[in-house]
Amino acid sequence: MRVITGREAIREAMSEEMRNDPKVFLMGEDIGEYGGAFGVTAGMVEEFGTKRVRNTPISELGIVNTAVGAAMLGSKPIVEVMFMDFLMLAADALANQAAKVVGMYAGQASVPMVCRAPAGAAGAGAHHTQNLESWFVNIPGLIVVMPSTPYDLKGLLKTSIQSKNPVLFVEHKLGYRMTGEVPEEEYTIPFGVADTKREGKDVTIIATSYDVFKSLDAAKLLEEEGIDVEVIDPRTLVPLDKETIIESVKKTGRLVIVHEAFEPCGIGAEISAMIVNSDAFYYLDAPIQRVTSLGVTMPYSPVLEKAVIPSVERIIEAVKKVL
Repeated sequence: MRVITGREAIREAMSEEMRNDPKVFLMGEDIGEYGGAFGVTAGMVEEFGTKRVRNTPISELGIVNTAVGAAMLGSKPIVEVMFMDFLMLAADALANQAAKVVGMYAGQASVPMVCRAPAGAAGAGAHHTQNLESWFVNIPGLIVVMPSTPYDLKGLLKTSIQSKNPVLFVEHKLGYRMTGEVPEEEYTIPFGVADTKREGKDVTIIATSYDVFKSLDAAKLLEEEGIDVEVIDPRTLVPLDKETIIESVKKTGRLVIVHEAFEPCGIGAEISAMIVNSDAFYYLDAPIQRVTSLGVTMPYSPVLEKAVIPSVERIIEAVKKVL
C-alpha cells in the first residue's frame, strides 16, 4: 500500500469530496495561491478555482460566521483556522450559532460545516500552540474529531465533510509530516470508533493526536523490559468510544492517559471519570495516571517547549508508576 504524509491525506480528502460534491468549498486565510500556512491546500486553487478555494480577510469570527450561514443555506464549507488558538476569536460562531442550530430548530435546519484547526506544540510560541479541544467537547451539538495517522486523518475528514452536523477537526502541526499507509481508493471512518494502535496486556495507554506516536515509541522501549502496553487512539472525542476504552482497562487493570492539553478539565479527566463510574473501576490495580503539558505559558525556546509537553520519558515513567 502507498505511503503518504498527513498533509497529503488531508488535501486528498478535501479534493475528493470537492470533486464528488459541488456544494463543498474551502475558506481561510492564505489558502489559495499560498497553499495555507502549512501547505495543506497547495495546488487546490489551480484545480477548483477561486470561487471554491476562497482566501478570506483576517477575521476568524467573520470567517466562521459566514461558514455557518452558508451551511444553513445548503453549502458545505470547510474552514481552515490558521492556528487553533484563533478559535477563541470565533468561539461565538461555533458555540452559540453552529452548535445550537439543530437543537433550537428541532432538526429542521442543519449546519454541515467543518472547521479545521491546527493545534499543538511546534516551535510557534505561546499564541500559536494551544490545545483547546476540551473547550469544545463541553459544547453540545459539536462533533470533535482528533485523529493522528494519515489513514485516520483522511477517513475521518471525509466523514466530517459528509456529516450534516458541525465538526471541529483538530490536526496536530507535527502530524502533517508523519507518514503512513493510505489506500488509493476512497474510504470513510465512522465517528465514535476508537482504534487500538497496539495490543497489550499489562497497561492501557489512551493517547490523542501526536501523542499517539510518542506512546507507541514508549511502548516499544517498555517491551524491551518485558512490559506489554496497549495503545488506544480515541480518534473522536465527541462522540467518544467508551466501550473500547472500558474493555481495554478491564483487560489490563491499569490506565495511563496522554494528551498535550493541560491537565485540569482535559479529556483525560473525562476519561478518568468515565472509568470510575463504570464497572472497569473494580478492575483497576493502580490509580489512573495522566501525562499532560505542564500548566505554564508555552515557551518559545525549543528546549523549554520540550520540557513542558508530554515526552516518551514521562510516558514511560507513568507506565512504571501504575505497575
